[in-house]
Amino acid sequence: MTNSTPAPLPSLPIISLAPFLTPSSTSSARLATATALAAACTNYGFFYLTDHGIPASTTSRVLSLATQFFQLPTAEKTRIARHDAGGPEHGDGARGYQPLGDNVTKGRRDRQEAVDWYREVPSAGPPYPLLRGPNLWPERPAELRGVYEAYVGEVLRVGEVLVRAMGVALGLGPAAGSAGDEEERGREDEEVFVRRTREAFWVMRMIGYPALEPASRPGGAGRVGGGEAAAGDDGVEQLSCGEHTDYGCVTLLLADATVGALQVRLKDGAWINADPVPGAFVVNIGDMMETWTNGLWKSTRHRVIHRGEGFRVSVPFFYEPDWDAVIRPLRKCVERTGGVELYPPVKYGDHLTLKTLNNFYAGEKGDDVRTGSRAGIWAWGYQLKQKLWGV
Repeated sequence: MTNSTPAPLPSLPIISLAPFLTPSSTSSARLATATALAAACTNYGFFYLTDHGIPASTTSRVLSLATQFFQLPTAEKTRIARHDAGGPEHGDGARGYQPLGDNVTKGRRDRQEAVDWYREVPSAGPPYPLLRGPNLWPERPAELRGVYEAYVGEVLRVGEVLVRAMGVALGLGPAAGSAGDEEERGREDEEVFVRRTREAFWVMRMIGYPALEPASRPGGAGRVGGGEAAAGDDGVEQLSCGEHTDYGCVTLLLADATVGALQVRLKDGAWINADPVPGAFVVNIGDMMETWTNGLWKSTRHRVIHRGEGFRVSVPFFYEPDWDAVIRPLRKCVERTGGVELYPPVKYGDHLTLKTLNNFYAGEKGDDVRTGSRAGIWAWGYQLKQKLWGV
C-alpha cells in the first residue's frame, strides 16, 4: 500500500505593475505583465499586485489609523453613523459607519463593522437620495481624513494604470484619436477601460473584523429572519463577510498581516486562502469587468472567515466605472466567447444602486431612495430589477 499526499492547493499569481508605471520599460516587459494579467484574470479572477508605487509607509499608516478608529468607544464611532436615505438624520443610505451586523450578504448579517466613503457628487440635499450625500469623516483619529483623502488620490492613479494594462492584456489594440472626441470615446481599444473610468464612482471601505466566536448551534447563525445556512456557505455557521462577488471594475485590497481570513473560490469549487503578501495589493475583478469581457474574465466569489486571534482590519478600494457609464460586452470579447452577447447592457449607477439596496435593506421597508421621500424602497428596487434584468 502506498500513501499519497494530496496535491497542495494553488496560490494566487503575483504580478508586478512596474512595466506600466515606468516610461523607460521595454515593450517585452509590458507584454510579460499583460500576459500574466490575462492568465490571472482568466484562471483566477484574483492576483497579488506588486510594484504599484504606493510606499509602505503610506499603506502602514492607513491600516494603523483604521485600527485606531475601531478601538474608539461605540458612541464616538456612531457620530458618523450611516443613516437611511430620506430620514430625519439626512443620511444617504450608504456613507458612514456601520456597526456589527448592519451589512447583509446573501441574507446573513456579516460579523464586521465598517465605514464607507464614495466619490462625492453635487447634490441639492438634504434630504439626500441614495448614494448622493456627503462623505462622513470622524474627528478621531485627527489625521485620518487627510491621510485617507491623499490615499484615494494615490490608489486612483494605480487603478488607472492597472485597467490600462488590462486593456493591453485583452489585446484590444492601441488607442487612436484625440481625447474627448466622440468617436474616440466609442472605440474599443486598449484605453476603453480608462475612458469609462475618467470620473470613477470609487468606493473605499474601512473594515474591522472581530474574531468569530465558537459556533453555538448548527445552521442559520446570524441569518436575517432565521432559516438555514445560505447555499455556497459550506455549512459555515458564522461569516465575517459572506460569499459574494464585487460590483464594479477592479478591487485593490489593503489588509493587515492576519492570515487565514480572506478566502477565494476556485473554478472547481475549492476555497483557498488569499493571505497578505508584504507590499502587495490583493486585486480581484468585479461584475462590470465580467460583463465587458462577456464572461471571458469572471468575477470570482470570495468571503472572509476570521477565526484567528486579534482584530483584523482591511481597507478595500473599489475602482469603478463612471456613474453614467453603460457597460456592455466588448466586440472582440464576444467574438472570443462564441459570438453571442451573454450579458445585457447595464448602466453602472443602476447596478450599484440595486446592490446597495441588497446590502442594507434586505427584507426591510424604508425610504424612496430616488427622492428622499418616505415611499417604499422595495417597490422602486423591484422596478429597477425589472429594468436591468427583466425579472
